[in-house]
Amino acid sequence: MNKATMVLLLLMGGGWLMAQANSNGSPIDKPGQITVQGCVSRSSGDYVLMQFDPGNSYVLHSANDIKLGHYLGEEVRVIGTESPTLSDTSDAGRSAASTTIMVNSIRTITKECRP
Repeated sequence: MNKATMVLLLLMGGGWLMAQANSNGSPIDKPGQITVQGCVSRSSGDYVLMQFDPGNSYVLHSANDIKLGHYLGEEVRVIGTESPTLSDTSDAGRSAASTTIMVNSIRTITKECRP
C-alpha cells in the first residue's frame, strides 16, 4: 500500500468516526441555540416543556409550523432559540416558566413522560 492510499484511508476512517460520535441524537448547538429534553404539557393555554431534573420549565412557541400538540404527554428533545418569557401581570394564571423557546426542531424520545 502506498503512502497516498494510506493517508486517504486514515482520513476516511477519521471522518467515519466523527460521524459516529455525532450520531447519538445529541445535535451540536449552533450559536444562539439550545437543546433541552423534557415532557410536553399545557399550562394556561401555552405548550410547556417540563424538566423533572433539574426542575425547569420552558414555554414553547413553534417555528416552521411545527405542531406542538402532536407531542403532548411525550418526552421530547427540543432545539431552538431562547428568550425571556414576557410576563403579563394582569394574567395571574400564566405559567411560571421564565424562558421561552422558539422551537426549530422537536423529536420524540419516548411516547410517555416519566419523572
